[in-house]
Amino acid sequence: MPTAQGNASLGHGGRLDDHYDAASASQGHPLQVRLREAFRAAGRDPESLSVDDIAGIDQLHLGGRSASRVLAEMGRLTGGERVLDVGCGTGGASRLLAAEYDCDVMGIDITAAFVEVARWLSRATGLAGRTRFVCGDAASVPLTTSSIEAVWCQHALMNMPQVPRVLAEWRRLLVPGGRVLLHEVVAGDNPEPLALPVPWARTPANSHLRCREQLERALALAGFEPLAVEDVTEAALSWRETRAKRESGSQEAARALPGPALIFGDDFALMGRNLRDNLATGKVKVLAGVWQRTGR
Repeated sequence: MPTAQGNASLGHGGRLDDHYDAASASQGHPLQVRLREAFRAAGRDPESLSVDDIAGIDQLHLGGRSASRVLAEMGRLTGGERVLDVGCGTGGASRLLAAEYDCDVMGIDITAAFVEVARWLSRATGLAGRTRFVCGDAASVPLTTSSIEAVWCQHALMNMPQVPRVLAEWRRLLVPGGRVLLHEVVAGDNPEPLALPVPWARTPANSHLRCREQLERALALAGFEPLAVEDVTEAALSWRETRAKRESGSQEAARALPGPALIFGDDFALMGRNLRDNLATGKVKVLAGVWQRTGR
């Protein structure tokens, strides 16, 4: 999920809020209120939840927790790293890194509703002491220079029109030899227009996809060298197809615990189908990779 960047105006941030928190406006209740009510309806205490209870709203990217674990292994996290989770959304990756990889994690996201939910879910799962979240701009992070060992970013750059400024901030924040762990949607080889809406955009104004070559060049110019980069499109497509089957299952199962439709709204099913079709037709691809900060 995204953060703002560069000299993003309030208009840009507002457009992202309009997209990612659209259901709050249409339903008249804040996201956290709606999610709490849904957990109660499912027989769960909103103040005491397991990671399995919140799985449906925990990691809002292709591959879910499994993709995050693969990326963590690619990045060779050994425990104790200070990590910045850029575009943290509801905080699922931050909690996973804290709980399973013993990292000290700060998440940042421009969507205030996501940050509020991330803080609540960390408290409810007993991880508030190991994660913290701020609402802010990815190009102006409230951390000191050379204060983190890793930048973590999953499905956020595609909402950022001025990526070079964000990458410059990542370089400032990372210690020499620090790493960027990236799982990102990029433009594919098929030049036809995207089928919209998709989870990151309802209109072209919020979608800033770059092809793999453009993204890799931007990272190189910012002072990062690749350690490992993989095209994981097939795995992402397979995961999306499996999720679509689950989402079209029984209504009773769908109502059991909160899922992404409560966040994205009634058009989430269409977003999922469009994303699947965009992947299948080569309009988008998914990369997973690790880059290292060069120089001093």
